[in-house]
Amino acid sequence: MQLGIHEACELNELLMSCTNSINSMALFINQAKDQELKDMILRHFSAHVQDYNMKVEFATQANGSQDQLNVPPLQGTSMSPAAQIQPVRPEVKLSELNDRAIATSYLLTLKRAGRDYAWGAFECTVPQLRSFLEDAFRMCSHQSFEVWSYMARKGWYPAIPAPAEAMNAMQQMYQKVQTHEPMGAYS
Repeated sequence: MQLGIHEACELNELLMSCTNSINSMALFINQAKDQELKDMILRHFSAHVQDYNMKVEFATQANGSQDQLNVPPLQGTSMSPAAQIQPVRPEVKLSELNDRAIATSYLLTLKRAGRDYAWGAFECTVPQLRSFLEDAFRMCSHQSFEVWSYMARKGWYPAIPAPAEAMNAMQQMYQKVQTHEPMGAYS
């Protein structure tokens, strides 16, 4: 598979990022105390290994990867009432991460990886690689939503509904377009 220089550079960055994600996840699995958190990371782990292996195939094999990324279904709850918000501050000395730090680091890793996959897909001219990067974005999006839901339930990530006045202002400001046929509008 012939990649352009920009695609090869993007793929290299994504491979380094994925290596970091897998290394971090392996550490998180060993340090997590909460079984729900540990199980969630374990459940996500195989998809990240598959994702990495597929990127290696795109980088090293003439025909790219023939595999299909296993994108997990969207899991979690939206805007559920959070537990009491728990304050946080950075620790300047520590020998291991607590569950909150693990969940936060994992969530931020997924968000960053998702943005990188979306950006890479926009820059990609090889349809097979572009489709893979779109799937990888969806994988990160679905997994990060599950991590966010977990953190919101613990009070580690506030889920605060928008004020009614903000929603009312948007409802007054925007109106739906009445036609779905743009060609008829110009005749």
